[in-house]
Amino acid sequence: MQGIFTANLANLPRGCPPSACATITRPNDNQERLFSSQGLALRRDGDAHVTRGQLGPLFLLADCQTETGKAWACPTVKQTLLQIANDPTLDHEYLPGLGLPEFTRAATALALGRESHAVTENRAGGVHTVGGTGAVRIGAVFLRRWYNSPSPIVVYIALPQWDGLRCIFQGAGFTEIRPYHYWDAVRLAVGIEDFLEVLESAPDCSIVVLHAPEETGLTPTQWEEVARVMRSLFPFFDIPAQGLASGDLDRDAWALRHFVAQGFELFCAQSFSKTFGLYNERVGNLIVVARDNETLVRIRSQLQKQVLGTWATPANLGARVIATVLNNPALLSNLRMLAEKIMLIREKLKEKLRLLGTPGCWEHLTAQSGTRSFTGLLPSEVAFLKKHKHIYLLESGQVSVCSINSHNLDYVAQSINEAVRGRAGGAHGLSSAEME
Repeated sequence: MQGIFTANLANLPRGCPPSACATITRPNDNQERLFSSQGLALRRDGDAHVTRGQLGPLFLLADCQTETGKAWACPTVKQTLLQIANDPTLDHEYLPGLGLPEFTRAATALALGRESHAVTENRAGGVHTVGGTGAVRIGAVFLRRWYNSPSPIVVYIALPQWDGLRCIFQGAGFTEIRPYHYWDAVRLAVGIEDFLEVLESAPDCSIVVLHAPEETGLTPTQWEEVARVMRSLFPFFDIPAQGLASGDLDRDAWALRHFVAQGFELFCAQSFSKTFGLYNERVGNLIVVARDNETLVRIRSQLQKQVLGTWATPANLGARVIATVLNNPALLSNLRMLAEKIMLIREKLKEKLRLLGTPGCWEHLTAQSGTRSFTGLLPSEVAFLKKHKHIYLLESGQVSVCSINSHNLDYVAQSINEAVRGRAGGAHGLSSAEME
């Protein structure tokens, strides 16, 4: 017998389609349609193909991995975990609603710099969250509740993050959400002109989500121009992997620090999953940079109320590990090693494609930085890789560089070569349904 709960959910759709959440401005037909990594994982269910001795398909959107395809674990984290486990002074008491103070202070200083005027003037502070997603979520909910404007606030999200971040802002109650480009898929380079055009035409008080600024490829001069045209807009930075683009923690925070130095009030969501390999600990921090200390205190008090009704208090262990590492600079050397490994993978893939004589120029692979990379592959080529090579990546051609290692590099390069040559020779023959 059908219960009342099930009866009332008769029209419940799967997932979070835009029509069920909000009315939004969707990408034009000629813009690439992306889907989240979670959705991609669902699409590959049932693919039992064995790829060169590896059970299952190649999923090129996983985060930092070892040579054997396992989640990368920072050696410093392992050492710190042992230290914490043997500390008799620690217990399992609940943390305050705003989180572990040693963690939020260290994380905020890491992003803004210890000498930042916002830090020294006590008008910047953090809220310990459940991962970077939790930081974006409570920031979005706060802005929907308290960020007032005569007309509906418009939120701008970069197209590569369209699906994941859009749902967060929809869930917070925003109804005007629009995509923007920073990557020119034709020139295979940063499309700063298009980016600036969107910002210049944005309504006053719009929220612009600047995801992974260290990985966009914009130069400091270009970031200065972005800041200039955003004077009447609200920046919401999202930094998931500080230190893994250049190997330099300070250099990777340049864009954020420039905005703060220019006097912007802003939010910044931090995640430490990739940087420290603490994926299942879900450690994040929402940085608030306000006009003055009084404003900061009021904002954090409201965020604390949101936390109370969301997760009450954050978890302790991951934050304590990160606080220990950040307060001991000698322990940060492993981050440079991981960044150099990512750079080396880019070089090797480019060289493999060159040796195979793959049509096109592949310099853009090493011109980019960080954990993610646009490959320049077309949707038809991505569909070919999925159907014939059991290699999965976003339809935009974006991959996680960290998913490529010495065991699958040759196979990935050879498969890309075949996909590009097949397109050049018109041999793909995929239907529109197969390309979805």
